[in-house]
Amino acid sequence: MFHTLPPAIAERMKALEEIDTKDRLDGTPRLQRLRQIPPETGKFLALLAAGAPEGPILEIGTSAGYSTLWLAIAARALGRKVVTFEVLPEKVKLARETFHAAGVEETVQLIAGDAREHMAYYYNLAFVFLDAEKEVYGDCYELVVPRLVQGGWLVADNAIDHRETLAPMLEHALSDERLDALIVPIGKGELVCRKI
Repeated sequence: MFHTLPPAIAERMKALEEIDTKDRLDGTPRLQRLRQIPPETGKFLALLAAGAPEGPILEIGTSAGYSTLWLAIAARALGRKVVTFEVLPEKVKLARETFHAAGVEETVQLIAGDAREHMAYYYNLAFVFLDAEKEVYGDCYELVVPRLVQGGWLVADNAIDHRETLAPMLEHALSDERLDALIVPIGKGELVCRKI
């Protein structure tokens, strides 16, 4: 699936990786940085999403669209689309540029807004990737889990490097009887939940 990425996607991913590396070194303010997942996490997400049951693929927290590109690869393989939510106008602009440059505009629907305000319109979710501001994780978790189909996935980023901040949500997820869940030590740590 991603042994040979389409050239336009590979080129845009490389450009975003370079910007992300620069942001982390040059003192770019936190909210302006891309703060994206590493490539190995992207491949992990694409593998999981490609094996998801029937239903929508959502992303909460687009940033410049790097993780969305990985999800788009899986969505294309399944003949589906990715719906992604971003609240910051400057990130929405960057993401639109990413999707245009990578040629995935027909596969990705970008919604400028808070996913929590739109979740009522989505149900029978197959795969959701959560990578937003950490204070919204608990709310998003409670909105997403009831909407997952049986066998559907919720993956939340930063489960290791922000473990202290996310502790209440992580503990709840790991003991939630609706799910099988564990923390996978890839990238910054992924909470991986599968609806029973």
